[in-house]
Amino acid sequence: QVPLVESGGGSVQSGGSLTLSCEASGYINNRYTNPRAYMAWFRQAPGMEREGLAVVDNSGLATYAESVKGRFTISKDNSKNTLDLRMNSLKPEDTATYYCAAGGVTRTLDAKFFTVWGQGTQVTVSS
Repeated sequence: QVPLVESGGGSVQSGGSLTLSCEASGYINNRYTNPRAYMAWFRQAPGMEREGLAVVDNSGLATYAESVKGRFTISKDNSKNTLDLRMNSLKPEDTATYYCAAGGVTRTLDAKFFTVWGQGTQVTVSS
């Protein structure tokens, strides 16, 4: 079973909203998974480094990057094994491939601390 599967990407006009979802049953139901590991959302635009957006622990306590604070909301549904990212007031500079990540050992937005990644979903914001 694929550990993380993102969905919900698409094209939207500036100022619009999208909700990305990460189906994580394959990761969470793995007997080797640490239930206290952090999950997060990242994005990567062409020619840019992968940028951490939001990280959440198993209790739902979240930390956000300054670039998205107040616009994006991360939420973890432990009953459905999903991790969502609600994105409001989208800007053209939010255009990127968005990735769900898991297995984080600490509360961080640094990609190197996450060991499990989804395949990504494209978000395009037009002006």
